Amino acid sequence: MNETNTLGDVSILGLGSMGTALARALLQRGARVTTWNRTRSKAEPLAAEGAALASSAAHAAQASAVVVVCVTDYPSTYRALEAPEAAAALAGKVLVQLSTGTPQEARDAEAWARQHGADYLDGAILATPSQIGRPESTILASGSETAFRKGKPLLESMAGTVTYLGGKVGAASAVDLAFLSHLFAGLVGFYHGARICEAEGLRVADLGAMFAGVAPAIGGMIKHDADSIQAGTYESSEATLELCAKALDLLLRQSREAGLDPALPAFASALFRKGVAAGYGNEGPSALMKVLREGA
Repeated sequence: MNETNTLGDVSILGLGSMGTALARALLQRGARVTTWNRTRSKAEPLAAEGAALASSAAHAAQASAVVVVCVTDYPSTYRALEAPEAAAALAGKVLVQLSTGTPQEARDAEAWARQHGADYLDGAILATPSQIGRPESTILASGSETAFRKGKPLLESMAGTVTYLGGKVGAASAVDLAFLSHLFAGLVGFYHGARICEAEGLRVADLGAMFAGVAPAIGGMIKHDADSIQAGTYESSEATLELCAKALDLLLRQSREAGLDPALPAFASALFRKGVAAGYGNEGPSALMKVLREGA
């Protein structure tokens, strides 16, 4: 990452935990950072580190060629920039949206930015605040290619990996939500697994260590299924959907035997059993996508 003062000017709107981490990473890598937050006290610690504090969102937008927004959601972005002078200050600037939202919100924001003369880039952060600026952090971006080229050095100062997903502005938020779908479903599965260990008097910490160790294998399984779905080939090579359904039935039985909440295995078992009933039992587990498509 660039450690010299060649990154230029950037304004950060929104100084929650993530916005503060973004601003701090940019300061540490030599950017000239202007910050703004509705609660000014959150910006004051960054002033001691070299950031300029704007008195309003309009002043922050006027200060830099690239304006990065990292607030609670897209409506909060509009509220921050709703004053006519703030919206007018965006003309000719690059507006980078790093708040969490949906693909439709990204498309609406792009249209709003164009109306105000800004070049728009939609982004998604795949990291926690403490990971910002470190190799394991990732920022996805989609939308204007010219905005991406101008903002890329700044984005690379905030994340170890920056991936441009193309001109379809909703792509970053779509992939982000796809990632969150996997993340939260996986977390619920892990928490259920933690309850299984507790019920048997086993250490949850040991389970976590095991998960960390097998993470590459799990990633390989997911990639295999993703390739299968993309190609539309669901032949079973190592496991079948019916075999997975039987494993989920076992999870459900164990939950009832141990007095655990059966909600997760019951939901998953019913979904896989639906695939078996539809005639996909001898195919690979990725054939469950057919069931999910039929339910759309």
